[in-house]
Amino acid sequence: MTSDYKTQKGQEFDRGAFESLLKRKVFLWQSFEPYGAVKGLFDYGPPLETLEAEVINIWRDHFIRSEKMMALKCSMLTPYEVLKTSGHVDKFADYMCKDPKTGEILRSDHLIKEVIESRLSSDKEARGEKVEVVDDPKKKKKASKVAKTAVKLEDAKRTEYEHMLATLDDCTGDDMGALIKKHDIRNPGSGNEVEPPVAVNLMFQTQIGATGKEPAFLRPETAQGQFLSFPKLLEYSDGQLPFASASIGYSFRNELSPRSGLLRVREFLMAEVEHFVDPESGKRHPKFHLVKDVKLPLLSRKTQNDGGSQTTTITIGEAVETKLVDNETLGYFLVRIMLFMQKIGIDMTKLRFRQHMQNEMAHYAADCWDCELQSSYGWIECVGCADRSAYDLSVHMKATGVPLMVREPLKEPYRVEEWTAGLDKKRSGPKFKKDAGKVQSALDALTQDMREKLSISMEKEGKVSVDVPDVEGGKVELEKDLVSFQKESRMETMREYIPNVIEPSFGIGRILYSLMEHVYWTREGDAARSVMSFKPTVAPVKVLVVPLQKDARFASLLSQLEQRLDDDALSFRVDQSGVSIGKRYSRNDELGIPFGITVDYQSLEDNSFTLRDRDSTKQVRASLDQILEAVGKMCRGKETWAEVSKKLPAFEGKEERDE
Repeated sequence: MTSDYKTQKGQEFDRGAFESLLKRKVFLWQSFEPYGAVKGLFDYGPPLETLEAEVINIWRDHFIRSEKMMALKCSMLTPYEVLKTSGHVDKFADYMCKDPKTGEILRSDHLIKEVIESRLSSDKEARGEKVEVVDDPKKKKKASKVAKTAVKLEDAKRTEYEHMLATLDDCTGDDMGALIKKHDIRNPGSGNEVEPPVAVNLMFQTQIGATGKEPAFLRPETAQGQFLSFPKLLEYSDGQLPFASASIGYSFRNELSPRSGLLRVREFLMAEVEHFVDPESGKRHPKFHLVKDVKLPLLSRKTQNDGGSQTTTITIGEAVETKLVDNETLGYFLVRIMLFMQKIGIDMTKLRFRQHMQNEMAHYAADCWDCELQSSYGWIECVGCADRSAYDLSVHMKATGVPLMVREPLKEPYRVEEWTAGLDKKRSGPKFKKDAGKVQSALDALTQDMREKLSISMEKEGKVSVDVPDVEGGKVELEKDLVSFQKESRMETMREYIPNVIEPSFGIGRILYSLMEHVYWTREGDAARSVMSFKPTVAPVKVLVVPLQKDARFASLLSQLEQRLDDDALSFRVDQSGVSIGKRYSRNDELGIPFGITVDYQSLEDNSFTLRDRDSTKQVRASLDQILEAVGKMCRGKETWAEVSKKLPAFEGKEERDE
């Protein structure tokens, strides 16, 4: 693939070297390797597992604690009826194409993107433009059967391809099928034509109980459990809106063509917020004034429809005022998402918010934006932030009959006149039997105008016909002795409404992978010396303890230092291997350890130690109390190395000169 993607320090990004580092330092690997490994499943080693825990801790503090959210832990096993009602059974699908000769399954949008990007790259090469090639052995193997000669495109075709890529997210399955046929898009690995796109549901199906008669799924998201917990949450919040719930847990999607490491997997950690708001409030947020001047890089739907991909940086206040972003609450969460990314160390030049295209959005959604992070794989959706209106609570309330709504006393009660339609239970029961409830539900669903019209028809003709979709024939005939239409007057003292929901949904694995790419770089003049510049707040290990040499006289000081680090809850790693101290620092820089404390012979004399900064390799020297205080503050985000290095005396030893 072609890429202008750079490391944190502006160097060419070598994905092969980066992935090699992740394997060597045991960040992650494919699950069940002794059995040949399984695609789309990964095990996290000690560094990545701890990094994930640190990121989740910051997420909890940034959202749950700071925004006073209600944390939930919901079941991962979900009954069939729940996901049938939510629409997942019918619509939770990706479009796939099959290579009929090899049997390979290809995701349709990925296939189109890969082939078109390859043609545009070939065109650049033919025009003599610089093409940066990301070294990917897997793609080298795949590309062996396709033409390698650079082909220049006509200007109109080049423009058409660029527009196609910009609007691909807005394509339906039929649209993608037409593009594949029109542009002769084939399997890049075999050169074979592919079959038309077919929708394939991505959920893992299972059953509850030994009989297998209770079908279920592993949840594809954490949201449904939160929606169905709404009555409990409303009670816990003393009936006051707005409020938000939050859930962190695993979800499962049966990706048929998993790829790109942690970016497209079958089991993944999600962190989701469901913010419930009164629709009549204008979806204003009480803290919006605190963020209204924050600027965000926004890629609007209009820009995408025009074939562009350039973001516009404006304040969220202006975006909401002009209705580019639909409402304050949605805008407030976009800002909070960006600030969270900043906290964990995401490169802000590799972040943007992309508005969903019309076909991407659910029909019930008011607006939806993705927080995308740039990686060597391109722009990747890592957070979705959607205004889901009242859809989820509405469909579950209709399916279950449970009132998933808010009832609040009116300040000023008012009189209501309305038509009622009720079956005579004694007469309707014997006639309709098990369908009596369906007939009453159909009457309940009638509008006031329709009830009034049916009342007039009943007076004139003595009978009426009512649509009842779930009975044979789809209609029933009702006579005067079976149903009564009456106009009744009552005082309304309560307001009932179904809240709207704004939902920020985080893919933690994608964020972790993007973060690792964003903090990766190599020392100037030595590409073999890799560094992972994790912020001290998220670094898996905070301190490297390095005795200058193997010497029994250091034992007491090491023991004292380790105990103090434990007392301060600072994770550490001791490296007493026989290699030079410079090499020890270098190989632990690959783990992203931000600080190194060296125990040397001067430490034996005056109990002072050196403190090394990973990124600059600069050192200071001070007492143990001073050093631990400085490290503690930096790991809590209260101080920076620049501030510490001004307060503590600089130190330059032989080891630093060697570096």
